[in-house]
Amino acid sequence: MQTPIKKISMLTLSILTVALVLQGCSEHPAEQPKDDKFVLTDSLINRLLIDTVRNPNSETDLSFSAKIAPNEETTARIFPMVSGSVRSVPVKLGDHVNKGQVLATMGSPEMASFDKDAISSSAELRNAARSLKLAEDMYKSGLSSARDLDEAKNDYLVKQAEDKRSRSVLNLNGGSTNGSYTLKSPISGFVIEKNVNNNMALRPDNSQSLFTVADLSTVWGIINIYESDISSIQQGDPVKISILSYPDKTFTGKIDKIYNVLDPDSKVMNARVSISNPGFLLKPGMMATVEITAKSTNDLPSVNSNDIVFDENKNYVIVLDKVKKARIQEVTVERTSGAKSYISKGLQPGDRVVASKTVFLFQSLKD
Repeated sequence: MQTPIKKISMLTLSILTVALVLQGCSEHPAEQPKDDKFVLTDSLINRLLIDTVRNPNSETDLSFSAKIAPNEETTARIFPMVSGSVRSVPVKLGDHVNKGQVLATMGSPEMASFDKDAISSSAELRNAARSLKLAEDMYKSGLSSARDLDEAKNDYLVKQAEDKRSRSVLNLNGGSTNGSYTLKSPISGFVIEKNVNNNMALRPDNSQSLFTVADLSTVWGIINIYESDISSIQQGDPVKISILSYPDKTFTGKIDKIYNVLDPDSKVMNARVSISNPGFLLKPGMMATVEITAKSTNDLPSVNSNDIVFDENKNYVIVLDKVKKARIQEVTVERTSGAKSYISKGLQPGDRVVASKTVFLFQSLKD
């Protein structure tokens, strides 16, 4: 069966019409994308914080970790002098106590023995005194020899020394005559350690302190000095101490002792700073950050560490040139200490770098 010629002609015309339309569309050029490249305007620059690269000097700021500790020179560790059973402990950990305040009482058979010895030595001394008086009278009347008198004097001196010893032992252990033993605080301060409770039995060989009392009006900051920084630290260097509990407060002091021994495990050396502690804000055990202004032979310019952007294993800053145009500058950071980074390549003293919105500007200029 044949297709009519008229139908074939109409189909051919339709195909040609579609082809011409498609060819006409292809001849129109595609619309070019607009150039949206970021431009740093003067008004934006005026709202930014700008830092100036600092000249090298003979000082460097070093940052270390530290731990607050009680001042050992004003700390008392209290041990029992006798064994026995604890009867009462009227103080708790963290309490403030005054000098002479009772910390604990205990019953002790040793105290009863000390009292017995004191009574016995006192009686023997009285007997020796009577014997000496009798020997002196008999010697004067010619009824005894000088040797008998000397023996009586020597016996009296021995009994006198024994009486003095026994009374001293009794008084050293509290002077109780009823078998009780009292622990008293030798200083005023805070109870920072307590290792005793009611009804605890204490053995004669007890080697652990029952209480530790510390005067916290002055505390120590024990600083961890890294091995690479030991040569930069000297006694007398000023320090600034910051504590997480008081972010808006800075404590100051000076290094007053350097411990010339390295810890074999951590490879750090300790240094000590005495810190005045009004209001007892600093507590033993607190962690601190210490910044030390130390002498240095460093001849590198420095910039605030927050001005540096780290991207793809490289460091960059945004530099403003003389016509206030921003450019990305790669830098080589020799070392970072606290809030400062020391630059060995890429910056010169006096260069001006952007110190705010650095990440946003870096991404915008980079794209």
